[in-house]
Amino acid sequence: MRLKFFVVALAALVVAGPSRSKAADWPTKPIRLVVPSSAGGAADLMGRTFATALSTELGQQFVIDNRPGAGGIIATESVAHAVPDGYTLMVSGLPYQVLGPVVNPNATFDPMRDFTHIAYFGGSPIVLAVHPSLGVKTFAEFAALAANSKTELDYVSPGFGTVGNVVAEYLASRAKINLRHVPYKGGGNAIIDLVAGHVKIGSMTWSTTLEHIRAGKLIPLAISTAQRLPEFPDLPTFAELGYGDIVLTAWFSLSGPPKLPPAIVERLNHAVNEAMARPEVRAAMERDASLTRPMTSAEFTAFLQSEVEKWTPVVRTFTAGK
Repeated sequence: MRLKFFVVALAALVVAGPSRSKAADWPTKPIRLVVPSSAGGAADLMGRTFATALSTELGQQFVIDNRPGAGGIIATESVAHAVPDGYTLMVSGLPYQVLGPVVNPNATFDPMRDFTHIAYFGGSPIVLAVHPSLGVKTFAEFAALAANSKTELDYVSPGFGTVGNVVAEYLASRAKINLRHVPYKGGGNAIIDLVAGHVKIGSMTWSTTLEHIRAGKLIPLAISTAQRLPEFPDLPTFAELGYGDIVLTAWFSLSGPPKLPPAIVERLNHAVNEAMARPEVRAAMERDASLTRPMTSAEFTAFLQSEVEKWTPVVRTFTAGK
């Protein structure tokens, strides 16, 4: 019996040994962080903030790989099929794992089964903003303009299926406003045309629009926070305007391919939570009105599941028939 036990135990060590050794040695080379949008958007800004901190925490460079297109579906699917060795990760989040699979019929991945969800970063609210040349300064004036318009009003978002897109379409269905979506491959591209006045209306993250609002190049009309922002006390929330269910943030996170070694997941999760306390990360989050809190991998996975259950029926309701 003792000999049999020894043989079984030795076999288990032989099988687990290389995997554990690789996890213990990780990382030994730069890590690719896939961002499913163009540079300059909310996902990109969040990814770069944490990539810099994680490079310091783990002693290896995090290389940003911007891969915009199809509302983030292309990049997200590529990570779902990547080798689970800890060297390919992604900025995941509400636009890609929760909303994308609902609004995009071409999505082939399961948001829970096909990823290892590692850590929560945080989220920035959505703001409805307009170019000054549109001639409105309040949501009431905007709604009146839309009601009297004989044609649909074009608006930009970071892309099809993003949080900005979903908020605008949901608002249009509730407020009976005729809007037409002009999708972009990320917030960085969309904000350029919005600030230039090529398109007059934008449904974007606060982090992407803030500097232009401060500069007077854009006028904010409503924001998706639960309370008004101290810096902008005159900016009403959607809830105040009668849309109590538009209270949300476009949150982002860190995920990887399925079956990532638990030791790598735990180390990454710890590094992200440690990074949140770094002064430069805290300053960036406060600047962008981003809300965050440390979560374990299990807590974050449960949170993501709850977001899928919450938003899937809501989005299906107003996208039905489109």
